[in-house]
Amino acid sequence: MHPKRIVIIGAGGLAREIGWLLAEINQGVSGQQYEVLGYVISDLTSLSQNDSHGILGDHLWLQENRASWDCLAMGIGIPERRFNLSRELDSLLGGVEWPVLIHPSVRMDLSTSKISRGVIICANAVGTVNLIIEEFALINLSCTLGHEVQIGSGTVLNPSVNVSGGVKIGNQVLLGTGAQVLQYLEIGTGAVVGAGAVVTKDVPSSVTVVGVPARQLPHS
Repeated sequence: MHPKRIVIIGAGGLAREIGWLLAEINQGVSGQQYEVLGYVISDLTSLSQNDSHGILGDHLWLQENRASWDCLAMGIGIPERRFNLSRELDSLLGGVEWPVLIHPSVRMDLSTSKISRGVIICANAVGTVNLIIEEFALINLSCTLGHEVQIGSGTVLNPSVNVSGGVKIGNQVLLGTGAQVLQYLEIGTGAVVGAGAVVTKDVPSSVTVVGVPARQLPHS
């Protein structure tokens, strides 16, 4: 079986980490599953010194070279951008495969969980049972997910986030590094939870909460 030829969307630090994740998957018991062709970005004029080498081109490259690649991986860490860009590329290219990418070190009961397309789960994450992770969600390094946690489309958990059992997180939510969410709470669509915050009550949609316990930031 030939490895699938995969292109990473984005070229920043997260995109490079996705490249490493794919290399780690290839070293697993199933052998090489992916051949990483390189990176594609939206705007070639916006390149900076922090962007990756191996950039193939912009989205037009994907169209013009449709026969040379098999699937895509989202290497962008902004929730709204992950969600919207996936829709744009689906519409532009049609029939795109976005594989679920799970680091070999992840511990999670996949037999009782629903993991949708484009989900990425990074090294040392731990989940328990009956998880629902919707499309294009990103679970970053060393996150923990309790029983029956639900995570919406495009939502990003930065490293070391701890989500307790029964929590429901909406679409396009950002949880900052080290944030903690106590059990059976809900976080609304588009909300932002600051790094290190401890969420002790429900968070409405489209607000930012910070601190211990987490409190809503006043509107500027």
